[in-house]
Amino acid sequence: MTPVIFGVSTTRGPRSISDIQYEKMKSIFEEIYQLAKPYLDTRNNEIHTEICIKFAYELLEKEGGDENIVIPAIILHDVGWKRVPQDLQLKAFGPKAMSPKLNRIHETEGVKIAKHILERVNYDENRIVEILEIIDGHDSRKEAISLNDKIVKDADRLWRNSKEGFQIDVERFNEGIVEGLNRIRSNLHKWFFTGSAKEIAREKIRNRLEEIEGGQN
Repeated sequence: MTPVIFGVSTTRGPRSISDIQYEKMKSIFEEIYQLAKPYLDTRNNEIHTEICIKFAYELLEKEGGDENIVIPAIILHDVGWKRVPQDLQLKAFGPKAMSPKLNRIHETEGVKIAKHILERVNYDENRIVEILEIIDGHDSRKEAISLNDKIVKDADRLWRNSKEGFQIDVERFNEGIVEGLNRIRSNLHKWFFTGSAKEIAREKIRNRLEEIEGGQN
């Protein structure tokens, strides 16, 4: 994986702010990410978060939304998994999940950790409120509460269609390649909120199918 570079995956550039302010904003994102990393060393969450950040920037470019909300939220959305014992995690997510309560723990604990990190970098208090609200229901809440929430949910779920995410999920869910492909294909309309995410997902599914047909799985 190439290092995460904040603010350059979109061509929008500074929006109604000076270049100096924009560079400061990117620096804060990097600081948040570095503070989050100790909480991402479980469940393949570091690579998951890096891929989600890239999808988030792509969706911000296509759909709009507030980078100041979306990027901290996507960086921090899964830090709470650190509080769920590794031997119980597969009961909390994936096609064979059986414990919504465990899944909910990663959201509520994630809110606590994210709040601590955001306050540590002196992030804007009003933005913290919205970021934490998104994190608090990014898996369990079936409906999106805002465009920013839609983008975070979609970026999170697009991981499943990426090459790295698909390979990791098939292995940890003990699926065959075709079974895994059918899983992501059948859930396309269920998982995603934005038209852009659905189109990206379709493209990634085509890529995974080409890899299977080409014997590159």
